Order: sequence, then C-alpha cells, then structure tokens
Amino acid sequence: MSRTQNATRSLRTFIRNSDNNPSTCKKCRRNPSPRTYASIAAATAKAQDDTLSLDNHITPVAQANITVPTYRVKAGVILSRAPIITRDLTPFEKAFYVYQRRLNERLALPFTRYFYFQKGTPSDFEWKRKIRDRTTPARDIGRYNPYSKDGWNDELLIGATESEPDHQLEAILKDAEVPAVGQEHLEDAARIPVEGPMPRVTEADKAGDEKSLDRKLDRNLYLVVKGQEGNWTFPSASIVGKESLVQAAERIIVQSGGVNMNTWVIGNHPIGHMTFKYGRLGRNDGVLGEKTFFMRSRIMAGQANLKDNRLGLLDFRWLCREELQSAVGAHYWNAVRGTIAEQ
Repeated sequence: MSRTQNATRSLRTFIRNSDNNPSTCKKCRRNPSPRTYASIAAATAKAQDDTLSLDNHITPVAQANITVPTYRVKAGVILSRAPIITRDLTPFEKAFYVYQRRLNERLALPFTRYFYFQKGTPSDFEWKRKIRDRTTPARDIGRYNPYSKDGWNDELLIGATESEPDHQLEAILKDAEVPAVGQEHLEDAARIPVEGPMPRVTEADKAGDEKSLDRKLDRNLYLVVKGQEGNWTFPSASIVGKESLVQAAERIIVQSGGVNMNTWVIGNHPIGHMTFKYGRLGRNDGVLGEKTFFMRSRIMAGQANLKDNRLGLLDFRWLCREELQSAVGAHYWNAVRGTIAEQ
C-alpha cells in the first residue's frame, strides 16, 4: 500500500471519530466539510509520519550473487578465392549464341571481297580457300550459307557439335593458320599452326589436388582447416581483449595460414553466425557454449602454410560449395550454407 493510500485512510478514520466525539458541535457533525484546512493537513501529516516510521523499520533484503550463463564469442574467417574464368555455358546458351551469329550473317550486307583483298595476291588465294570450306565469312558458326534457299534454317539443336566452344575454338585456330613461306599459291601448302589459349581444365583438376588454388577456375574455392578434433571447419578463434571482428579475422588468417597470403577482409560486419552449445558434458565455469561470427575475406595471391600455425591445425583444403557440404558436419553446414556462393 502506498503512502497516499495510507494517508487517505487515516484521514477518513479521523473524520469518523470526530463524528462520534461528544465535544464536536451538532453543526460540525451534520456538515463536516467546513472543517478548517489546518485540521485536515495536520491529520495528513501525522498519517505520513506514521507511514515513514513503518518504512524505516523494514529490513532490506540482501542481494544474492547470481552468475548469468554466457557464451564464448569467437570470430571465423570465410576465406575464398574468386573465379578466374567465366563459367561453362549451358546447352541452351551455346545453341542461342550460334543462332545469334547466324542471324547476324543473314542480316548483314554481303562481304565485299575485293575491298579487302587485291585480286591475284596470296591473301586473295587464301580467302578463296577459306570461303570454299566454310561458305560464310564467319569463322565459328559451321558450314552455313545465309543467302541460299536454306538460309532461313539458322537454328541449331541443343547439343549440336557446332555449338560447342571447343569446336568453335578449333575452327578459329585453324582459320588463323597461314601457309608456309613460298607456298602461298599451293592448295595443299603446309600450314603454320597457331598457339591456342590455356585449357580450362588444369593439371590440378586432373590430379584432384585439393590443396592447389589452380583448380576449378570457374568456381569459388573456400579454405577449410582440420583441427585437433578431426573436424573440417573455417579458421576460427576466440576474440582477444577488445579487438573488433575485423582485427580478429586478420589475426586468425595469419595465425592459421601464415604470412604468405595476400588477403583482404571485406566489410566490418559479419555475414553469418553459428551457435554451439556444450551440453551436459560441457564446461562448469558458467559458459553455455560458443557463438562464432563469420567474416568474409578474399585471397589475392599466395598460399596457405600450416607449418608454424598457432591454432593447432593439422591440414587444409580449398573446396567448392558441393565439396564443402560433404566435408563439414550437417549442423555446421546448416549454419554457413547461406554465406556460400552457388558458383
């Protein structure tokens, strides 16, 4: 009960007792409202003093020392190598590309041969030989005559050989070959081969070397490490002192993978987090578990080296999304799957 309520109850009791007091006149008994303000104020002050005296005798309750369970905060690093080449085209994209090239040949003006090649020159002989083989100025669309009666049929079926990039590359390289010196006028002249681009499939892909960064050039690769428990995870460690997540991520990269990596931590905010509870067999120091906040990072050059790592790591691998899903645990994958790119 509040002090105001106590004062009000005391005032009502005082007025009731005044009605029963024989020393009070009949007029005051019939109409108690004209009572002076001083009497009411005095009664209110007395009631408040009584309430304060009761409050002063209340013994305070001692506060108990209660330990609130907490989580250990850790920082994790999702270190990735970006794709180096473009991804492979789908069968539909391959067929649509050739269709666009053939449609362009139909809509373009006829090739003016003598504007580019002087009649009777070696370049003119070379041009006649090439146009006889492919029947069109374009080099990478197969045998197709846009001005014939079948020129309207410029589409390819999905999976056709002409739509494959390897077939188109071979046609372009063959077209770039030039005849040997002194044999320009010969139809069966020896050809000087042209060096082609590097293959999309590397030696590391063929050998299945998961420690190499020269594999799966069209995919994102992520660094995972193997700890003392034998589990594959992203590099992570507890935050030390008052360091930020960015500072912790930079420290973890050096302590886990060495100093021979040129890396960049992207942004100041985590891209995901994971909660791990110790359970009944966990710690007894009031720590319920761990909360790991993941920071995104890119590797520009260099390679990981666990020789002098300070986190007790045993091994490392560079994995793509599908390989990462099969390497880590189910609980771990459910926590980080949203931070991993599809490609």
